[in-house]
Amino acid sequence: MTADVYPPALSAAQIERFIDDGFVRIDDAFPRELAMEARAIMWRDIPFDADDPRTWTQPVVRLAGYGGGPFEKAVNMQVLHSAFDQLVGKGRWVPRNGLGSFPVRFPHRDDPGDAGWHVDLSFPGEDSNPDEQRDFSAWRVNITSRGRALLMLFLFSDVGEEDAPTRIRVGSHKDIARLLEPAGDAGMAHLWLERVGEERPLALATGRAGTVYLCHPFLIHAAQMHRGKQPRFMAQPGLAPSEPLRLEREDGAYSPVETAIRRALQER
Repeated sequence: MTADVYPPALSAAQIERFIDDGFVRIDDAFPRELAMEARAIMWRDIPFDADDPRTWTQPVVRLAGYGGGPFEKAVNMQVLHSAFDQLVGKGRWVPRNGLGSFPVRFPHRDDPGDAGWHVDLSFPGEDSNPDEQRDFSAWRVNITSRGRALLMLFLFSDVGEEDAPTRIRVGSHKDIARLLEPAGDAGMAHLWLERVGEERPLALATGRAGTVYLCHPFLIHAAQMHRGKQPRFMAQPGLAPSEPLRLEREDGAYSPVETAIRRALQER
C-alpha cells in the first residue's frame, strides 16, 4: 500500500449519519500521548499555574496558532486522512501542518461571553475594506461553503458533560443550507442563529483526549460555561477545500459534504 492510500475510516452507516446529522465522531483518532505532549507545550503559554486552580482567573485563555510537533502529527493521522477522503473527496482537501488557535476553557463562575450559536465563517466579502478583511466577525459563508470543507473539533483533554463541551444542534446544517441558498455565491454575514434549528436535538462534543469530531461546515454549534474541575483543551480548525464544492456535477460524484447540502435543498 502506498503512503497516500488508506483503508476506509468510516463505515457506510457513519457516512449516512454524517449526511443526516451533520457530524461524525472518531474515537482514538490520535494518541493520548500526543495530547499530553501538546498540553505541556500550551501550558508554557498560559499565565496560570497548572497545579493551582486558584490562579485560573479567567474563563477562557486564547492561545495563538500551533503547528509542527504533536499538533502536526495529530491532524495527519492515517485514520483522519482516510475520513477526509471519504467525506470531502480524495484530492479535494488541503493538508494541514497544525491545528491553529486553542480557546482553553477553565472552570469559572463568569460567563465566557462567547457562547452564542453560530457557524464558522470562511471568507471576506469581495468589496470589503482591509479592516473588514481582518475582522473575522464580518466574514461570510455561502451555499458552497467557500474556503471550508469541514469543521473539526480536536479534543486534547478528556471532556465530560461538565467540562464545557461544544454544543451541537443535530441536523442544523440543513437549516443553514436552506438559509444560504437565496444569497448565492455572495453568501451572508452577521448571521443571527439563536433561533435557527432550536427545535433540533442537542449533542455534546464529549470524549477522551484523542477524540475528533468531523462536522459539516454548516453545522450550528456553541461554546458554554465550564462547570467541571480541569481545563478543557480543544482545537477547532477548518479543513480547506483544494477545489470549490460543487452542487452540480455531470458525473454525479458528490462528496457527502455536497450530498448533505443537496438533500437539504431538495427536502424543504
